Amino acid sequence: MREYKLFIDGEWVASSNGTVVDDMNPATGEIYAKVHQASHDDVERAIASAYRVRNDWGGTVPAQREGVLLKAASILEGRISEFADVLIDEGGATFGKAMFETTFVVNMLRSAAGECRRITGETMPSDLPGVFSMSVRRPLGVIAGISPFNFPFLLAMKKVCLALAAGNTFVLKPASPTPVIGLKIAELFEAAGLPKGVLNVIPVKGSTLGDTLVEDPRIRMVTFTGSTEVGKQLAEVAGRHQKKITLEMGGKSPLIVLKDADLDYAVNAAAFGIFLHQGQVCMANSRLIVEADVYDQFCEKLAVKAKGLKVGNPRDHDTVIGPLVDSKQCGFIDTQVKDALAKGGRVLFGGTSEGGFYQPTIVADVTREMRIFDEESFGPVVCVIKVADSEEALVFANESSFGLSAGLITNDLQKAFDLSLRLETGMVHINDCSVMDEPHVPFGGVKDSGVGREGGHYSMDEMTEVKWITIQMGQRHFPF
Repeated sequence: MREYKLFIDGEWVASSNGTVVDDMNPATGEIYAKVHQASHDDVERAIASAYRVRNDWGGTVPAQREGVLLKAASILEGRISEFADVLIDEGGATFGKAMFETTFVVNMLRSAAGECRRITGETMPSDLPGVFSMSVRRPLGVIAGISPFNFPFLLAMKKVCLALAAGNTFVLKPASPTPVIGLKIAELFEAAGLPKGVLNVIPVKGSTLGDTLVEDPRIRMVTFTGSTEVGKQLAEVAGRHQKKITLEMGGKSPLIVLKDADLDYAVNAAAFGIFLHQGQVCMANSRLIVEADVYDQFCEKLAVKAKGLKVGNPRDHDTVIGPLVDSKQCGFIDTQVKDALAKGGRVLFGGTSEGGFYQPTIVADVTREMRIFDEESFGPVVCVIKVADSEEALVFANESSFGLSAGLITNDLQKAFDLSLRLETGMVHINDCSVMDEPHVPFGGVKDSGVGREGGHYSMDEMTEVKWITIQMGQRHFPF
């Protein structure tokens, strides 16, 4: 069993107060690794390290940053199975999900490398004679990132690699259930030759960390992916300290299925969009909004689909539903399902669990009064809602405190595009499920789903500061 230390100032160091915790395998319930936990002093050292070298890294030429990112991509490409194993054993990822996530990160590193040469300003005309006016973008300095457990490699790396590409230094706090993959990011960049201090990775309990990363004046920005409740708390503290923050939080994403849709395709899209990684996906289409004309047929086909999904060992290549990261989530889902049943809902399939494994579950005839209508489940459970037409579908889709992603399946492209413009979400995918991401796109939501965007040059905009510079050609005439 491996013991993982903190990564601070380019060195692997033990926790200063000797705290080491067990990192559990959610599929087996066994200890996967021992992980050191940062103390207040360790957090201070990590911030100080990143702050000390911020100008050195920020002053590097694009080719140097690009080279580190490209080398990291090449190293990872040769070690994909190693990183995938961590995602399976530590995070309960199925084999397919783990391979997707690691491959995505390879591409994301290369995409970030390309952004190093695309941090641009602009020239602007001036009404003052002889004035040359321009804007430039400069690194912020130190950025802190708090990553989630569901896609712990992809979502942590999205923050880290784009911040580094923009010339910032970074302090990463990985999710408590999945600290090892965060430390593997440090291993990867160490092997790629990243200078000491530029990246620091500190597994730490929230109670120990408190609001330190948001309150510390040396940290210029915080980027967070996680629950809406925690994100709102961070935003409140950031506002008091006038700190830049991006938030990617929860979701209850709709998938609208209109009556002209290919139902077999719609069922496959719906199943992938909710059952990928046991439904532990912020943009999962956990609300299926179906026109009445095809509602019964769609429900019947979806139930058949769910029955055919294998639940079990995530290492088996044909497993679709692995364990939830926290088995206590099964009890939370049970309360939602029971509430729906008490209020007239029907369970078409599932609704049971064993250990940390929850069966793929379909709850039909869901109404606004049920908790499951707008309360995030973060598990393999989907609610199906019947509507009269596309306009009522839009009303139900927008009747949510969340607004991350949406899917829309129809053969009427004009109607699809019209609805996509009126859906209150940060992302819409026509003739697809709600689960979609690419390294260079503006990923993010509205309402309780978040603030700001991550990915490609959108992250460059978030993670840099615009400065206006003028040059007076000749002498300016002053009125006094």
